[in-house]
Amino acid sequence: MSDEARNTDALAAQLLATEHWSLLASRSTTQNEVLTRISMLLTLMSAALVSIALVGQATSFAGIFPAFADALLGLVVIVGVLTQVRVTNVSMEDLMYVLAMNRLRAQYVRLAPEVARGLFASAHDDRDGANRTYYFLGRRGRSQVIGSSMMFTFVVNGALFGLFLGVVLATNGVDVALSWVVGLVCAIAYVAVSLWLGARIYFRFWREYTPHHPGTTGEAGE
Repeated sequence: MSDEARNTDALAAQLLATEHWSLLASRSTTQNEVLTRISMLLTLMSAALVSIALVGQATSFAGIFPAFADALLGLVVIVGVLTQVRVTNVSMEDLMYVLAMNRLRAQYVRLAPEVARGLFASAHDDRDGANRTYYFLGRRGRSQVIGSSMMFTFVVNGALFGLFLGVVLATNGVDVALSWVVGLVCAIAYVAVSLWLGARIYFRFWREYTPHHPGTTGEAGE
């Protein structure tokens, strides 16, 4: 290899490493932001429930209490939906960062093929490669989805939505038992619809996306 080629490869490696660190920093910042948003939602929800309980005791759950409870829970539901939108967007942004870093690894392997044996994360920017980078120990199972921040937000917002509808119905003269049955059904429906929308966004991305460095099926990341 000529000196000019070595210098070119060295410069390329430096540029790739700089881009890699930039992606890592952006990914970390995005993850910290969404965790802060979730913490704010939980804090607001806790404060709202405590406030409703205190106002309820002070007003004997009459007078201004129904309007206060409906308005406050409505506000929490709106904040929850906005948080859920951001969490869903961040999950796709995180996938974007993973694919971008996989492409960089493909270039590292091109510059120095021997480094491939030392990589746990994938050097392929296809779906199998992304899954490999997310979970080094094998194929990702359902537990990764069930335990994700997005699923956590779906469940919390579903509970809030069901609670809000139940309270609105109960404070407007509907039988309490019927109100809570309707709230429970709507909470489950909310979670199901949220899952469907999230899955739709995810699978639509993979249908429209064209990888630059696809791997052999079943050998992603090798």
